[in-house]
Amino acid sequence: MGKKDIDEKVKTEETGAEQAGEEKTGKEKVKKKRAKKEKEFRRVKTIPPMAAVVPFIMVNRTGSQNFMRDYFDLDKLEPYMKEKQAEGMTNISFMHVMIAAYVRLVAQRPALNRFIRGQRVWTRKHIEVSLSIKKEMTLESPDTCVKIILTPDMTMQEVYDAVNKEIVDYRNAPGGDFDNVAAAITHFPALFFKWFVHTMKTLDYFGLMPKLIARVSPFHCSYFITSMGSLGVPPIYHHLYDFGTCPVFFSFGTKRRVYELDSEGKVKKKQYLDFTFVLDERICDGYYYASSLRMLKMIVRNPWQLDERPAEVIPDIP
Repeated sequence: MGKKDIDEKVKTEETGAEQAGEEKTGKEKVKKKRAKKEKEFRRVKTIPPMAAVVPFIMVNRTGSQNFMRDYFDLDKLEPYMKEKQAEGMTNISFMHVMIAAYVRLVAQRPALNRFIRGQRVWTRKHIEVSLSIKKEMTLESPDTCVKIILTPDMTMQEVYDAVNKEIVDYRNAPGGDFDNVAAAITHFPALFFKWFVHTMKTLDYFGLMPKLIARVSPFHCSYFITSMGSLGVPPIYHHLYDFGTCPVFFSFGTKRRVYELDSEGKVKKKQYLDFTFVLDERICDGYYYASSLRMLKMIVRNPWQLDERPAEVIPDIP
């Protein structure tokens, strides 16, 4: 074999190695892209046949709503909040605790973090909490929605810091991503606006919603929470939205004081916090929801457990 033949062979091998390297790099990029998508959410494929059929029968959330009403006993919660205030959480509120309690609940009841998209059941890795806020508690002050991304293993301190950051950032500089996107869309004619929303719904059905819209949309979340207590009224039953992925709406009201007889027949003042849930019944069954509600009340009865990470974060089924 001459020098020219050897050079051509080496060149061919190098070219082949480059092509193989490019092909390998391309496959790795695809794998990374898929892995990144899987980290955000994945489809639940091992649900019972009945649960797989129901989303095709009840095709929207407003037609799949169940309503629940109950109350929390505040005997342990109020001392806990006073203790946290003394430790530096100066503006801790029922909102902070309710979010932290729900996060802990999802760590043990992961099916609550599911949602319906394209008539299929999906589950999230993170917990996305949406809430409505005002800069000031006045009639003229506009309201907006913010979304907070949390993880199931978070403690009370971590939830408190994350919630405060979002609220403080908005009140210091009103507007935010959601308001900016909404304002840009509303400048277009009504017919275009209608077409845009329809297009977004269609893309969302197939999982093709642009990340920018999904990231700022408060309707794409694990659950929506609202405090009616700050308005001095009882909790409402808030409907679910057909746009987006939100399967749970949680509302709580102002403290309710009552006088009751204890086991010894003595009159005792008690304080309760009324709350309501509006739930998409397609993500899990009634027994699961009932068990979750009992667990949530147990968490609120012993809020000190929120100061530590959960002993175990239970993953959803495959």
